[in-house]
Amino acid sequence: MGATELRDLVTLGELTGADVGRAGSKAVNLAAMLGKGFSVPDGFVITTAAYDRVRPQTGKAARSMREAILATDLPEDLVRAVADAYGALAEGGDAVVAVRSSSPSEDLADASFAGQYDTSLNVSGLQAVLAAVRGCWASLWSDRADRYRIAHGVDGREATIAVIVQRMVDARAAGVLHTLNPVTGRRSEMVVEAVKGVGEAVVSGTVVPDQYVLGETGPEPTGSGCLEPADLRRLREVGSALQQAFGGPQDVEWAIDAADRLWLTQTRPITTAFPVPEPADGRLRAYWSVNVYQGLAQPLTPMGSLMIRQRQRGMSAYLTGIGFSPEIIDVSGWLYWDITEGVIDDAKRPSMVSFADDLAAPSGQIIAALAADPRFAPERPAGRRSGPPAPARRRGRIAAAWLFPRTARERVRRRAEQHVRALTGPAHATAAERLRWVEAHHRTICRIEADLPRAANTAGGLAQRLAARLLDGIASAEEINACFRGVPANPTTEMDLRLWRLAMSAKADPRSLAALSEQEPWHLAQSYRRGELPDVLSDGVRGFLARYGCRVAAEMDLGLPRWADDPAPVFRTLISYVHAADTGFDAAAEFAAARREARAKVAELVRRVPVRRAGVRLAAGFLLRAARELRGLRELPKYYLMRGYQELRRQLLPAGDDLVRDGVLDRADDVMFLDLDEIRAALRGGDGFRATVAERRAIYERELKRRQVPAVVLSDGTAPEYRPVETGDDALLRGLAGASGLASGPARVVFDPDTARIAPGEVLVCPSTDPGWTPLFLNAAAIVTETGGMISHGTTVAREYGIPAVVGAAGATTRIQDGQVITVDGSRGTVTLGERG
Repeated sequence: MGATELRDLVTLGELTGADVGRAGSKAVNLAAMLGKGFSVPDGFVITTAAYDRVRPQTGKAARSMREAILATDLPEDLVRAVADAYGALAEGGDAVVAVRSSSPSEDLADASFAGQYDTSLNVSGLQAVLAAVRGCWASLWSDRADRYRIAHGVDGREATIAVIVQRMVDARAAGVLHTLNPVTGRRSEMVVEAVKGVGEAVVSGTVVPDQYVLGETGPEPTGSGCLEPADLRRLREVGSALQQAFGGPQDVEWAIDAADRLWLTQTRPITTAFPVPEPADGRLRAYWSVNVYQGLAQPLTPMGSLMIRQRQRGMSAYLTGIGFSPEIIDVSGWLYWDITEGVIDDAKRPSMVSFADDLAAPSGQIIAALAADPRFAPERPAGRRSGPPAPARRRGRIAAAWLFPRTARERVRRRAEQHVRALTGPAHATAAERLRWVEAHHRTICRIEADLPRAANTAGGLAQRLAARLLDGIASAEEINACFRGVPANPTTEMDLRLWRLAMSAKADPRSLAALSEQEPWHLAQSYRRGELPDVLSDGVRGFLARYGCRVAAEMDLGLPRWADDPAPVFRTLISYVHAADTGFDAAAEFAAARREARAKVAELVRRVPVRRAGVRLAAGFLLRAARELRGLRELPKYYLMRGYQELRRQLLPAGDDLVRDGVLDRADDVMFLDLDEIRAALRGGDGFRATVAERRAIYERELKRRQVPAVVLSDGTAPEYRPVETGDDALLRGLAGASGLASGPARVVFDPDTARIAPGEVLVCPSTDPGWTPLFLNAAAIVTETGGMISHGTTVAREYGIPAVVGAAGATTRIQDGQVITVDGSRGTVTLGERG
């Protein structure tokens, strides 16, 4: 063959994993199976380069593209190459072959293109093969394929296709093997769908196939069919082997010929199944999502995963004591604790359930329900030792914090500022020096929260609990919570209110208001970097970013850009606040009113205590006021952790710049897809890191497209669901009563706060929240989240703003439609359709 022919045509056996671009994933997977010793029919691939030679000029309508391809004469050298390859399959006669597509864009995580391109079976003779190849190329521009590309956001201008020509199997039976149960997600089961003859009818859905569920102990056919138990055993064995060879569950197309030989004609990963850890011992294990615990409805970058795992080691003593595994497992950016010990241990389970529900309801209730699963046989220890009493020194610090709460609060702030300022990296250094600084200090930064003084924070929570106990029977839990609206010194609410004041300053300045009115957020960000914004707006944003530029939605992922890196979300929020002010809304006045009402509520509750119980009166008032002064400390440790995270980014990204200049990486932020050892090796001249980053980015981008993130998963692939008790009312959703109150308004379903705008009176509905979401809270009438607990960031801030919140409402973002009027009852934990008084 000549050079052109070699580029245009290749046998399956010659392909490697690097050939997806020219041969498509289907052909590359066939080649991989062939190389791993599986039985694959012989064949060859007409590559994308051959298609590109006959491809018409793009920009035409799909029909015109299709007609032009069908009318095109194939290049003579390509015809010769196909004739030679087909002749090799024929072995002297006319081979019967299958002609199928293999596009680089097929079998994507969110766009499989299954059934979109033509397949021709039982093709015999060179001219028939060439016609089928043309038909396969033309099907790239079929109406259905064009609509599919548009629906999935795939650019048609980049569309290309390869074609597989493969010997047909004279099948007595054929079909599809799913190496996990596609209905339940159970990895301990495989499902076989089979028909007599060729299996295309199964794939195309034109027949009702025989179906068999293969359990761990043996084939379990659901009825009589075309396969024998021996066939099912072979399929289960080959399915297990393919899972092992390809590192995950597979969809497999297969055929059994008249000589009883099992052939594999396609395999592709089942990317729709949620990634779960695989236990080394094979026993059933339960896992809790660290992503859900952190309020992240998305995967973590590799660097983000590294830092979270390092951070959680600072909490390991407490967590292992209530049944969590000491280490966190990372599967494709989804992090898990193994919680099996807490599930089966009757003594540890209550604490684990309480911890999980406080932070990410309804996780705790799901964990509690697992105890009834007979597969998790509970362990009932004879007794449980209580922890040691708090040392006298700590009790003294708690008492001091109650007596002088503002002094205690400021002491923690000063200590935190000193701690973070001591963790400032070099301003001018080589990449190697910056990396050494990160290696030396990242563990300390990840421990910032654990290393800050905790007595004042503990004192605040303890004061609230003691006050609630003293007022038992006098005040409800809802009334106690109302005492904590508008608390001082919360860095998250301080951030939101500073941004509101900046918006009001910009609104009062004609030039700044014009900029916010006329430019899109991304344009404003560019103008800010170029120094082209009016002084009032520019100086205000600069001051805001100096203090809060370390923050962003999903901020626990170190790999994500901060507001200081990309201030477009800040400008979007400023625009939203200006619009809100135009309606007469005033967030600062609302917060001040909430503070006054909370102080009045404290006084009211104290007055309810009978005069004869003067001691209780004094103690309850003293404790509630102390708790209010200390409440803002809950959000303080994470703020300073983000300050430390920002310093890590300030050192890592310049190192990434150096690696880009040296030609080792393509982008500075590629370092966020490597670990520290890999960055060290890259700085020393190592190669291959582009491919490593590309692979990890592809996994990250694939996982980002998942909409639903299960809180609890089992190692067999199933995700237990929380089923709230029905009470006979008309609630659409039921969750945890996170912040009291009743509000109605149109729902605004948001998945990305950086691109969202909430108008005053709208109800924010989202998967979860963290401090990067809270600027949206100022305008919101109420909050509904799919996860969250009584002490999670979103719930805490909602209570302080005095807006109702229902958290842990599973399925909220799918069951509530954008714009639908709903009523949120934060006292009962319900969401109902329509407006209620």
